[in-house]
Amino acid sequence: MTDILMPALSPTMEEGVLAKWHVKVGDTVKAGDVIAEIETDKATMEVEAVDEGEVTDILVAEGTEGVKVNTPIARLKDEGGAAAPAPKAAAAPAETPKVEAATAPAVAAPKSAPARAKADGERVFASPLARRIASQNGVDLKSVKGTGPHGRIVKRDVEGAKGGAQAPAAASASAPAGEVRKVQSLAQMGIPDGSYDLIPLDGMRKAIARRLTDSFRDVPHFPLTIDCEIDGLLASRARVNAMLEKSGVKVSVNDFVIKAARVNAMLEKSGVKVSVNDFVIKASAMALKAVPEANASYSPEGIAMHHHADVAMAVAIDGGLITPIIRAAETKSLSQIATESKDLAKRARDRKLKPEEFQGGTFSVSNLGMFGIKAFASIINEPQGAIMSVGAGEQRPVVKNGQLAVATVMTVTLTCDHRVVDGAVGAKFLQAFKAMIEDPVTMLA
Repeated sequence: MTDILMPALSPTMEEGVLAKWHVKVGDTVKAGDVIAEIETDKATMEVEAVDEGEVTDILVAEGTEGVKVNTPIARLKDEGGAAAPAPKAAAAPAETPKVEAATAPAVAAPKSAPARAKADGERVFASPLARRIASQNGVDLKSVKGTGPHGRIVKRDVEGAKGGAQAPAAASASAPAGEVRKVQSLAQMGIPDGSYDLIPLDGMRKAIARRLTDSFRDVPHFPLTIDCEIDGLLASRARVNAMLEKSGVKVSVNDFVIKAARVNAMLEKSGVKVSVNDFVIKASAMALKAVPEANASYSPEGIAMHHHADVAMAVAIDGGLITPIIRAAETKSLSQIATESKDLAKRARDRKLKPEEFQGGTFSVSNLGMFGIKAFASIINEPQGAIMSVGAGEQRPVVKNGQLAVATVMTVTLTCDHRVVDGAVGAKFLQAFKAMIEDPVTMLA
């Protein structure tokens, strides 16, 4: 008999949502078969079997939230062997219910979904999914009869009771303890109950809150801001995109003052559109190679000097933010960066990224220019040594040779980890970045 455990799909994962089973009791699986889908704070990933055998028990039901890493979620009978009877679940503490199981006694659920008592003192047993559906639909769990194992209230019971949903007050009374504490904390700050709708924190928002709080509190950081004139970049972008629309065109070095081989490789791909952000990623990567001290991470054991510029780009998705990475961006052409960034952003929004596609990185770029934001400073994404915030390109009055003129100006702010990137190093990086972004030929030569 072999237990299938909740896997750790990232170094920081502590718990996840068992979103979907691809197997059922009685199925035979072999190593490499996809058996389930797990939702982490960043993505939904498929889980493959590492052993062979027959599925004898599903210990954690679909939709169960807060499943701790290394918790048994299913059981296999080894080929040629016999499955031992499923152990009886230990009595749960008064404040903790057990997770709904499909064919076996349930395992204990996290403390974030505590059991609550009925009016007569009897405990209400319900799965986390059932509690969530009840909360969303105003169903009083005390009035629902459970049909799950040992009388537990499961998803189908709550869905059948939706028609008799209780008043909002009843729903508040049965809200998870975490929500009640939140309501109490707001009340203490003068925000009355009933004046807002409370949206429970999902795994992604909790992880963002934890990581950014830790970073802002623990990393000694400072911002450096500089203005870049990007009229030359915009003209180059228009020319590159015009060339990319023509398939098979051959360009010489003198035509765009770029290596002909690189340009021609770009032109072989039709339909590619290069954005300003693609230029920013490329210029950042080249500047990191020009000023390698900025391409570094702090650790108690020493300063890690990275071999490549792995540039993470901030992508807004439903419920939070994720930073897919353009690996070795300094080695890639603009068309490669454009194609890769578009693909990564799409799969990020679909929550289809693999952990290695958003974990790590040596530097981050966050661009809010498309929203009209002029300037801002981002929080460092540890263990990276710096993050650059990019504002909107807008026409502003500038002075050139003592004369007033108009130029398209973009403000960027570099937030530095002072333990590894000193002020002078950050300034040198911005000088290198500014030179490349204002004259893209120097970046691409």
